Amino acid sequence: MLTFNSADELVALGRDLAPLLSRGDVLILDGPLGAGKTTFARGIGEGLSVRGPITSPTFVIARVHPALNGGPSLVHVDAYRLESLEDVDSLDLDASLDESVTVVEWGVGRVEQLADSYLLIRLGRPMPSTLETGSQQLEVGEDEERSLHWLAIGPNWTSRIPGLAQVLGESQN
Repeated sequence: MLTFNSADELVALGRDLAPLLSRGDVLILDGPLGAGKTTFARGIGEGLSVRGPITSPTFVIARVHPALNGGPSLVHVDAYRLESLEDVDSLDLDASLDESVTVVEWGVGRVEQLADSYLLIRLGRPMPSTLETGSQQLEVGEDEERSLHWLAIGPNWTSRIPGLAQVLGESQN
């Protein structure tokens, strides 16, 4: 498990991860609201040098960010409102899968069938947003410690596990 204390640190982690990513890679980002999924995706986009800005695709569901340097594009998806495999299929993500890095927020249980291999990133934050400690209430702010766990699924990630561990800390199986 890796911990971080700010959005800037999470963006930096995404930037550091980007050089390890290749066309055809699928990343599934999981975690509660406010855990940093979009912030992490922004770092990946910066590291891939794609046209931005990287913002939450909640209402458009999917955005394509073309590469500015000949590298892979970033397909950034928010699967929160997708309710079925038919909804996922209607996005036609497989049409660009081989040429892009695809990052899917809220994808657990929804998009694993897109690829034989994917990287699952679980982001955590303190819960609830207000902590009761006796007679005091402590607000959990933007700079509270967050956590990152990852799991590489499938053969496409096997050779990259040492690099992933260097950037993201040890895998959490």
